Amino acid sequence: MKLKRIQRHLQRIYEVDVPHNVEDFVVTDRALLKALGDQTRQADEKLVVIQNGEEVELALYLDPELMERLREDDPTRRLHDGNIADFCTALEGVSHFLYLTWNAGYERGVSLLELEMQAEVDKYVSTAMLFGSQDGGKVPQQLYAWLFDDPVFDESLDGESLRRYRDANYYASRYCSQIETRYFRQRRCGNLMNELRRFYRLPHHHKIKRIESAA
Repeated sequence: MKLKRIQRHLQRIYEVDVPHNVEDFVVTDRALLKALGDQTRQADEKLVVIQNGEEVELALYLDPELMERLREDDPTRRLHDGNIADFCTALEGVSHFLYLTWNAGYERGVSLLELEMQAEVDKYVSTAMLFGSQDGGKVPQQLYAWLFDDPVFDESLDGESLRRYRDANYYASRYCSQIETRYFRQRRCGNLMNELRRFYRLPHHHKIKRIESAA
């Protein structure tokens, strides 16, 4: 599976463009990740941001075994129970990369909560659309529950990080529940694209306000 394909998929959904290919920033060597200055917890996916004066350098770490599994069982050709978790992990990394670089192009900062929340939305929307394109437009009824019910968080997270991940999951789950009810169940995908593109462009606090006001 090519990560560029996921990037193009997200760019089509949100009607955005960036002059960078995510595959040029991928690192699969954990030793190199540490050499870049990352000393945080181990994870299968991690976007490393290095501030060097006014310049920002990026590296997207993806576990080599994860990438091998995705090459052997490409979800963009057939998404199923056996590869959806790996697909979501890779998609999260591409989502982080795209959202950060797109906002940087407009000289807009991005909070960590905003980055994680958008990635959760991206996972739901992308997997739903991918399932639909592979199965005659049908979105599995259990998809929302699989992504958002009973989330499991890394026990090694510090308190602040744990709160951020919980908040991101909470707000994304509410937004995606609204998406499922108003668009997927009624098959109003044309209106859905307009909604997703407006939401993508909202600043952090406006996103939360939109979610809460629509409840």
